[in-house]
Amino acid sequence: MKIRTLVLLGLVSMLSCTTKYNDNNRYVKISTDEGDIVVKLYNETPKHTENFIKLTEENFFDGLIFHRLIKDFVVQGGDPETKNAEPGKLYGEMDAGYLIDAEIVDTIYHKRGVIAMAREGDDVNPEKKSSSSQFYLVVGKVFTDEELNKLEDKLNKKLREKTEKKLYDSLLGSQSNLNPKFLNQVTQKVSILADSIMNVKHIKFNENQRKIYTTVGGIPHLDGNYTVFGEIVEGYDVVDKISQVQTDSNDRPLKDIKFKVRIVK
Repeated sequence: MKIRTLVLLGLVSMLSCTTKYNDNNRYVKISTDEGDIVVKLYNETPKHTENFIKLTEENFFDGLIFHRLIKDFVVQGGDPETKNAEPGKLYGEMDAGYLIDAEIVDTIYHKRGVIAMAREGDDVNPEKKSSSSQFYLVVGKVFTDEELNKLEDKLNKKLREKTEKKLYDSLLGSQSNLNPKFLNQVTQKVSILADSIMNVKHIKFNENQRKIYTTVGGIPHLDGNYTVFGEIVEGYDVVDKISQVQTDSNDRPLKDIKFKVRIVK
């Protein structure tokens, strides 16, 4: 009787595993010192999904640590140098040695629980190409509509400043000590051009974004800038727990939290 019961339970367990993830997505499990996290990888980002599967099959992530934690923001890992991490050392400069073309989908947002790839800034990486191995899990926070309005204003102000700088650089180049009257004319022209451009490139959160960020939460200002390629389906409480670990001034956890990644499906 006991043997039959065990066999039956085993069959039920096997069936539940095969039917649990019965879509055509790939799934991976991130096993950490604090528990397991199951992630569904998106089909809409094939380059990133295939790359993550490839590194997982190579056991690339085994023994790495989450080297960057910011409360209400992200949990980040994937630097291969952290396999033998030294106490107190700052990490985050290394990856698998190549970049991945951006796959930024305008309907996929930085909601709480998604996984995305880190990258270098726009100044050296205007194409927004992703790191090959450094990823982050979004913690974020829940926003009010008023907070989203203020964030829109802040982002648009930054965009305008960036736009004006590009216009100045294109009009003046490396010239210096120019006639003040001429500079004033350039300033006025730049302002008019910036107004025209901002009417087209105005940043505004749509209805779906507002619904997500006022209910689920996340990091809205990262939308459109980093490739999101999956989402947590099990174990978000583990991420939440990790994000609470005390860190040093460089956002590195004072306690190393190691992880490995395995393919579920």
